[in-house]
Amino acid sequence: MINLHFYLVLLGAAITSNYAFPHKDGKYDPKIVGGADATEGQFPWQVSLRYASNNEHFCGGSIIRSKWILTAGHCVAGKSAEDILIITGTISLSKGGNTHKISTIISHASFNPHTLINDIALIELESELDFNPSIQPIELETVPDNLQFVRLKTISNLECQLRLRWAEQSVTADNVCTLTKYGEGACHGDSGGPLVANGKLIGVVSWGNPCAIESPDVFTRVSSYVNWINSNIGNI
Repeated sequence: MINLHFYLVLLGAAITSNYAFPHKDGKYDPKIVGGADATEGQFPWQVSLRYASNNEHFCGGSIIRSKWILTAGHCVAGKSAEDILIITGTISLSKGGNTHKISTIISHASFNPHTLINDIALIELESELDFNPSIQPIELETVPDNLQFVRLKTISNLECQLRLRWAEQSVTADNVCTLTKYGEGACHGDSGGPLVANGKLIGVVSWGNPCAIESPDVFTRVSSYVNWINSNIGNI
């Protein structure tokens, strides 16, 4: 059994609606859906994507290199580098952390905003991060695994598609799904955040509906995109 830790975007919001789109109204519930408070430095690769206009959190992401963030494609769709700020080194929405400007957004060329196929994007920062105990990159998983954990487990893509057969989106080989118990799972504001196992980035929160009521959460499978990532930022 592989020790799997499922990390929602720790700065996200719990709202009962489709989380395939980032949270926009700026109204936040103090609780993640089924989550627990993190400690400073516990997840040093986690970042918050904020609107530059009002500093509101709308998506998460993961540090994968000193100038690069990995997130979901739908988080940055229709946005320019000037629209987004990246916050690192904090677990709080309201205090602490470092603010970073963006120089480049690279979305997958075949990203489909309706089906959420190829829901992955890279963000390049204007300057390199200074790594410390609260700011660290995470290693990418390069081989797909059938993962399982005592609280959260992956399910086959076939089972996932059957459970989500009413959804507009389709589950493909480039996704990985988790099935959670009632009251635990991803929701609005969690998009772009990491699914982590053994210290490696396995998935990026993509979609699921409804939130945290024993319905699968769908992630972009990172191992399917390692070549794409490397072609854009170099081998990591």
